[in-house]
Amino acid sequence: MTNVLVTGGAGYIGSHACKVLAQAGYTPVTVDNLSTGWRDAVQFGPFEQADLLDREALDRIFGKYSPVAVMHFAALSDVAESARDPGRYWRVNVGGSLNLAEAAVAAECRHFVFSSTCATYGDQDGVLLDEETEQRPINAYGASKRAVEAMLQNFETVYGLKSVIFRYFNVAGASPDGDVGEHHRPETHLIPLMLDAIDGKRPALTIFGEDYETPDGTCIRDYVHVMDLVDAHLKGLEWLRDERGSRVFNLGTGSGFSVKQVVEHSAGVTNREVPIDKGPRRAGDAVALVSGSRRAGTELGWTPERSTLDRMIGDAWRWHQSGSYEK
Repeated sequence: MTNVLVTGGAGYIGSHACKVLAQAGYTPVTVDNLSTGWRDAVQFGPFEQADLLDREALDRIFGKYSPVAVMHFAALSDVAESARDPGRYWRVNVGGSLNLAEAAVAAECRHFVFSSTCATYGDQDGVLLDEETEQRPINAYGASKRAVEAMLQNFETVYGLKSVIFRYFNVAGASPDGDVGEHHRPETHLIPLMLDAIDGKRPALTIFGEDYETPDGTCIRDYVHVMDLVDAHLKGLEWLRDERGSRVFNLGTGSGFSVKQVVEHSAGVTNREVPIDKGPRRAGDAVALVSGSRRAGTELGWTPERSTLDRMIGDAWRWHQSGSYEK
């Protein structure tokens, strides 16, 4: 049995990663404290409820399953919260990742796939962000992820821990077959918030800031379908198992869409209008974040073929209408 330890496997991206790992013949072992994840999302392999700050629990889990690799998704990821409470992000994201990396080294598990973020680049308007772009995070979320990247580089030098680091952009959509989808607690992502507003689950979608220096005044983001994203993670795992060494990859489409454009596309997909409220800018929000992902295409052979707005919104809408997220 070829086990892969998946931290945050009960969450949005982690559960989709477990699905593709199982399809590829791996056994995904979910490690999650269920603070934001859902037990019902663990469908594709064993589950261990544990917190990454509990080193003894991690050592026990590594000893029990002897994984060939780690996929590390577990993290706090609310940008606005990180601006209010940075200490929590350093404690959980960096401290938990340190425990995990040390436990992996102790268990002689030398392959580590890490879920990083475009937030490490900060606010660099007008720049197509590639892997060589200077990292200038403007919030504790991005800074904590950058710190873990640096830690992994140190661990490779000293302990031989090889890592593939994925800096990805805004993830959206759901598994087309409806097995798993996006549901956060509390919800902070644009598309599920928008679908909740369309469906009457919340009074309106709040647009935070309409005075940015963009064509329509709202923030611009690069959106990637969750199934494209986890396909890249599977390719990253195979990259490591083929002994190709540590590498950093951006994951995005190279095209940016504003908040208002996403809202407009939803009307065509759902045949419903979105009730809108206007709010002030949020601390820590960058104006525009758009990916240059050529390296992932040329080196990993990755193509974000599902990552159109209509498909991402459509898959998310089917998941939303299924009621699975309300369980």
